[in-house]
Amino acid sequence: MRNRNCFRKKVTILSLKKSNKEIVAAIIELRNESNYKLKEILSVAMIAKSVYHYWKLRLSVTKHKDNYLITLIKEIINKHKNRIGYRTVTDELRELGFVVNHKKVLRIMRENNLLCTKFKHRNRTYKSYKGKVGKTAKNKLNRRFVTNRPYQKLLTDVTQFNIKNGTKLYLSTIFDVCSKEIISYSISKRPTLEFVMESLLKAINVIPDLPYRTTIHSDQGWQYQHKSWVQSLKKNRIIQSMSRKGNCLDNSPMENFFGILKQEMFYGETFDSYDELEEEIIDYMEYYNLVRKKRKLKSKTPVEYRNIALMKVA
Repeated sequence: MRNRNCFRKKVTILSLKKSNKEIVAAIIELRNESNYKLKEILSVAMIAKSVYHYWKLRLSVTKHKDNYLITLIKEIINKHKNRIGYRTVTDELRELGFVVNHKKVLRIMRENNLLCTKFKHRNRTYKSYKGKVGKTAKNKLNRRFVTNRPYQKLLTDVTQFNIKNGTKLYLSTIFDVCSKEIISYSISKRPTLEFVMESLLKAINVIPDLPYRTTIHSDQGWQYQHKSWVQSLKKNRIIQSMSRKGNCLDNSPMENFFGILKQEMFYGETFDSYDELEEEIIDYMEYYNLVRKKRKLKSKTPVEYRNIALMKVA
């Protein structure tokens, strides 16, 4: 008698579900956990047998489709080394021809423990400002971080990575405002002038002949005030622009990139040596430019977007 009352209590709870689909899903779960007869459950739940079998078939088909989606989602996540969220996964599924809602992708990823586990973490940043040691430039960019012309507005900065035993790695990058592409970078154990000049000279070599001039924006770090930097810009007819002293927002897209970079490949990871981290950064730069799609770039990679934009301004 006690088991009978327990059974009725469980099935009555099922009838409180909002829809027949939810009721049937709960009935299937209850039958898997017990030996109750289907006829008894349907009688107490007050649901027709035909309705039960209809939704059972629908749920079976949905589960099969979900299993296939789970496999694809895992492949996409592995390709991106677990660096992406459900919206990017949704975009890639749609590119493969799947008509799928981002809420469904979020549900599947949450249920299967596939959500991105990368996290934000504050770290000591590199400060290159040492006062006025050379020539400073006006802030000609003035936070106008919008252009449809590749190589018209470039940003540059240096960031620092701390490794074990006090070892440091420095990364100098040059970022294209139009395509969000890292057009050049250099890596060093010390933030020397030669290290920063290396990324600049690489950028100069990849910038094609254009019907407009290029502006490169930086903070007031000592390397960017140095005559070697200033003269190289003048020689190549590149306009120099500098942030106001102590105002990181004047170079915010560059700072944002460093945040993305460290969140996706550095924070939460362990690197035992300088060489190991250097190799991972090189791999990430290729991934960022050639694989990682951005919604702001119409779901294109930076290189894809740059190539399309260049055709329009040629």
